[in-house]
Amino acid sequence: MSIVERVKQLVPRQPVNADRLAARVEALQRFVAAAEGHVPEEQLVPARTVIDRAGERLALSRAHTVIALAGATGSGKSSLFNAVSGFQLSRVGVRRPTTGVAHACVWGQEGAGPLLDWLGVPPNRRFTRESALDGDDQAALRGLVLLDLPDFDSVEERHRIEVDRLLRLVDLVVWVLDPQKYADRVVHERYLNQFQRHRDITVVVLNQADRLTRADAERIIEDLRRLLDADGLGEVPTFATSAKGQPGLARLRTGLERTVAARLAALLRLDADVTDAVAGLQPLVASGAKVSPEVPPETVDRLARALSDAAGAPIVAAATERTYRHRAAGSLGWPVLRWARRLRPDPLRRLHLDTKPAPRPDATSLPESTAAQKAAVTLASREVAAAAAKGLPEPWPAAVSAAARSRVDDVPDALDVAVATTTGELGLARRPMWWRLVGALQWLGAAAALAGLVWLAVRAVFAFLGLPDISGPALGGSGGLPLATVLLAGGLLFGALLAVVVRPFAAVAARRARARAERRLRESIAAVAVTHIVEPVQDVLRSYDDAREALAAAA
Repeated sequence: MSIVERVKQLVPRQPVNADRLAARVEALQRFVAAAEGHVPEEQLVPARTVIDRAGERLALSRAHTVIALAGATGSGKSSLFNAVSGFQLSRVGVRRPTTGVAHACVWGQEGAGPLLDWLGVPPNRRFTRESALDGDDQAALRGLVLLDLPDFDSVEERHRIEVDRLLRLVDLVVWVLDPQKYADRVVHERYLNQFQRHRDITVVVLNQADRLTRADAERIIEDLRRLLDADGLGEVPTFATSAKGQPGLARLRTGLERTVAARLAALLRLDADVTDAVAGLQPLVASGAKVSPEVPPETVDRLARALSDAAGAPIVAAATERTYRHRAAGSLGWPVLRWARRLRPDPLRRLHLDTKPAPRPDATSLPESTAAQKAAVTLASREVAAAAAKGLPEPWPAAVSAAARSRVDDVPDALDVAVATTTGELGLARRPMWWRLVGALQWLGAAAALAGLVWLAVRAVFAFLGLPDISGPALGGSGGLPLATVLLAGGLLFGALLAVVVRPFAAVAARRARARAERRLRESIAAVAVTHIVEPVQDVLRSYDDAREALAAAA
């Protein structure tokens, strides 16, 4: 491969559009917002870091390109740094690390200060490459921020930490390897292998090639390319260089000039960071069609039935029927005996259930759910979560299950309120019109019986006092039943027969009231099931679908 072809490899093959990159970052941000609270935070940290880094880097100087020289102890990166800058800015060492903090040489200082602050380069390690003597020679590098990083294999842990930090921030990395340690496992497994998705901002040079014969240099370069192929970096620019002697810095400097002129390295770096973050998040969403947030109706029905049993809905429905019969008897029975029924509270009142609508119903006296009923509710809730989470990748099934349990502590109170509110809306406090009609007839019969009784009593008093008989006309003529007796007996018989006649109608109406109570309770309890169990599950499903679509856009 010719020198020109090697150098051209330093120029991005697919320029990155800033608007497209911003859209990818925004989509990644939408993914994090959708997944937050459902996915463990440690799995979202890389994405958050990329989002923050992208925002910070794009807000800083776009006129500068940050290129780092990274290498092991004795690789000669500080010598390269000094050779490219033309000054002895970084101390050179062979046996032990001499670079403890990053050094920066800037071509074109204007606007670079905030960028260097963000990189964390100390002020006393910042150098400006401006000279009236060679200004024209250095013009092609104007906009370059060249960093000499600490050694990544340093015995000082803080040096390694600093290298790892800066490698996540710089726009392009030039890996400086030497003929003795170019195949070192640390550099390949810990670093180069991790840059597979950052090919466009990666360059590998074999330094100190002046110590090799041309044949040895070519042989080592070929072996290095083989190792880079195994690292997934087979297409990155790879060539020999040296700080002095042959082959010199020509290729490296030309590549730096092209990279600085293109001003795309920062965008390429961020684009690769987004790609890397997306790849790490991909297992969290399954490919395929949009997920429906709807839970299977039969599963919701089973949950509602379990909640109905636990809430005592069958008990309330039966009490509703008995309450209707009780109140019907109180309105349709013989008026003189109605007071006896009023001394006994109806079944619903014994359960502390009001039959009138109330803005804040009191707590009911329904029996506590049995262990079997509680177990049935738990099982039904799990069925809802399992049905909703079917086919979702981890950790979303756990998030769905947690959502199904998120409001379970509020369910007993919600059921109590639903039952109390429903019984208040059944209309049992209202007296039907036919009750009023029958009641009026009963009062009419009672009045006739009472008139006959009073009449007979007055006759008895008159007879006792020896006064004239006031029996009045007799039914059937002379010798028939006195009218007073007819009124008393007729009124009593009329009331008894009327009570017997309307009893079947009251029984039918009571069964209808029970059926209406069962239906209303079922609806109210189903609403509790939806608001407290199903809707939280649906919220997670919608979040999953939002996350899936956002990640697809970010990809």
